[in-house]
Amino acid sequence: MRFSLHKVVVILVVTLLLISILSLGIVLKWGGPAGSALTGWEMKWMNGDTAPSPPFSVDIIDRSEKDWMRISSNSKGLEAPTGISAAWMRISLPKVKDNSAVLIDKVYGQDIKAFAKNALIYSSKGTDPFKGSKILIPLSKDQSQDQLYIWSSGNSDGKLGIAGSILTGNYGKLLALYVKQDIMDIFIGTSLVFLAAVCGVCFMFLKRELFFSGFFLMLVILSSGALIITNSPSLPLVLSSSRAVDICYGLSLFTLLLSSILLFEKMFDHGKHHALVIKLRKGMVGYTLLCLSLWILNLCLSYRLGGLIQYAENLTVVLMLIQFLLLLSLAVSDAFRGKVDAMIFSGGFAFLAITSLTDLVMYTVSDGSYHLYWWKWGVIVLVISLIVIMGKGFFSSHEQVVLYSRDLEKFNNDLQRSEKMEIISELAASVAHEVQNPLHVTRGFLQILGERSGQKEKEYFQMAMTELDRASLIITDFLTFAKPEMESADLLDVSGELKHVAGVLIPLANLRAAEIILKLNTGLFVKGSSSKLKQAFINILKNSVESLQENGLITITVWQSGTYIIISVLDNGEGMKSSELARLGEPYYSNKSKGTGLGLMVTFRIIEAMGGTIKFHSQLGEGTEVIVKLPVAYSEEKEVLACV
Repeated sequence: MRFSLHKVVVILVVTLLLISILSLGIVLKWGGPAGSALTGWEMKWMNGDTAPSPPFSVDIIDRSEKDWMRISSNSKGLEAPTGISAAWMRISLPKVKDNSAVLIDKVYGQDIKAFAKNALIYSSKGTDPFKGSKILIPLSKDQSQDQLYIWSSGNSDGKLGIAGSILTGNYGKLLALYVKQDIMDIFIGTSLVFLAAVCGVCFMFLKRELFFSGFFLMLVILSSGALIITNSPSLPLVLSSSRAVDICYGLSLFTLLLSSILLFEKMFDHGKHHALVIKLRKGMVGYTLLCLSLWILNLCLSYRLGGLIQYAENLTVVLMLIQFLLLLSLAVSDAFRGKVDAMIFSGGFAFLAITSLTDLVMYTVSDGSYHLYWWKWGVIVLVISLIVIMGKGFFSSHEQVVLYSRDLEKFNNDLQRSEKMEIISELAASVAHEVQNPLHVTRGFLQILGERSGQKEKEYFQMAMTELDRASLIITDFLTFAKPEMESADLLDVSGELKHVAGVLIPLANLRAAEIILKLNTGLFVKGSSSKLKQAFINILKNSVESLQENGLITITVWQSGTYIIISVLDNGEGMKSSELARLGEPYYSNKSKGTGLGLMVTFRIIEAMGGTIKFHSQLGEGTEVIVKLPVAYSEEKEVLACV
């Protein structure tokens, strides 16, 4: 597949942009340490989930030292025993200065509080108790080498405690790390949301057939961006409640599940898999409506069905993976049949699968401390592939419209030409015979009178008879144009006919110091009238001879191509403009001062009557080439040999 220059430039710009953004993401994510890591922490389970409120004493918490468990850093968090829904965590702080802080990668729980020196120094609601919340706790110098106590409760998933790393250091540096580790999530997500908004505005102006494909693509882009944003651990920095995030996450998940199958159904021609795609779409529509009903019911019950909604969301993720794998298998099947759209979709989805697998491997190797990162770039590449497919469809539709316009223009031109030909044919058939007889009678009497007149009068009579002969020739052309059908379809040797035509016109060429070269192949036959075939090529060759100047040359070449015999008449004459080429064959149009345009018009009609075509290629000052294609016919000798 060859790409034009502007397409190559666009591809290079997009590739460089992706590489630069990806490099920026890597630098932001792994830009170097911003603080010192603690090696571990301690934890103890608590009965009841009522959060402590100041004033209180840490002595109550430390009263039973044997209940404290030592946990190493970068752990995954612990599963709470049955009946336990709260826990205390204790962190031994190193020596710190003013304007310091501690950054904890993940803390599981809905209600999180931090205490130091019997004082509450941090309190928040976890944005996602199931995935954990990243928290940044400011410290002061008087809390140096003291114990930091963290209360966590209310995780219905059963997991409590700290997961990942714990860093201490300068508050400003840790805050920058807190933001930049996940700022690419916000950047990518908001970019996709903005792109969806732009697409939505543009798709409003599409026709109904293309609007729905564009609308479903907008929903896929919008829901993908919203999922990336709502999965970012940076949200606790700007949001104090997880309700808005939960609502946005659920809606985005259900929207992506449904819009992806609807988009896939609109964008691809599935052939024998069409029934399977329709069944899958109906099933996903029913499941999405059920989930939305549960979600609305949860809102009406003041979020009392949080656990059920969480299970529905987890099931949606599983169904989405199954659906994507099924769609990928259908796309790969179409790709093997050579469908370009399926190849593009398969490539984008394969990139998403590779990046997601990379994240899962790194997450497993890091014992759960790794932040899932690369899958977002896979989503971007998949979205780009969908946009490319959609843009390709729009461009294809535009090309079809342009092609249809050209065909319509050609049809109108042919129709106008046909109407003109029909009018002239009727005029020629009705007038020619009536006019020719008086001309012959008049010429006869003029010839008799000329023989009996003096020398001066003979010149006048001769001029009159010459003009009558010219008028008779024009009428003969009219008759040929009006009735171009072959009276008898004989088997004609093309090379022999052209030799005869060239012999007739060689004297005229010699008068202009020109040369006619024949490059003929023998054994090439067509069916038609010998006289009319000669008349057609005499008209063509005569025009070529009359266009020659100094060192004129006409080359006649004949060869066979498939079921057609090709005859080329090439001259190095003065040539024609494109505007003149477009009018060839029109009645009464001629470049010659005394021409009527009927000669070429008759030639066109004769070639068409023989089932052939005629085309002109010319450039001003470089000459003209006439290409005539005639259906091949076989001689009796060839037919006999073929039968044998």
